[in-house]
Amino acid sequence: MAKLTNRYFQFLGSSKNAHPSAKPWYPAADVYQTPDGWVVKVELAGVSVEDIEIDVQGNVLYLAGCRKDRSIAVGFSYQQMEITYSSFEKTLSFPAPIDGVSLDHMFDNGLLIIHLRKGAVKKP
Repeated sequence: MAKLTNRYFQFLGSSKNAHPSAKPWYPAADVYQTPDGWVVKVELAGVSVEDIEIDVQGNVLYLAGCRKDRSIAVGFSYQQMEITYSSFEKTLSFPAPIDGVSLDHMFDNGLLIIHLRKGAVKKP
């Protein structure tokens, strides 16, 4: 019981000002090869589509952006902060060049889903 009480009071006394993390974030990704190209799924919960950059160079898909905590306000302080709010980047290498593929992307339940299709005209 004493341990629980001590933890409770440590929790109450540990208030800090809310600010984004300085450490970079590397989101998890899955890559699937399909008959017409590839599908890439990237965990980006809480990231706005406007905050994502997608680039293709040779056989590399480059993703970068930032997850921002849009719910904090002046005077907020946190008691516990486990979600990383910072810039992120992800570099994925493919077995063959992908610069000429068509690229479509969408968000679905916190996942960025990218379709890279071979033999199609690249979208502007």
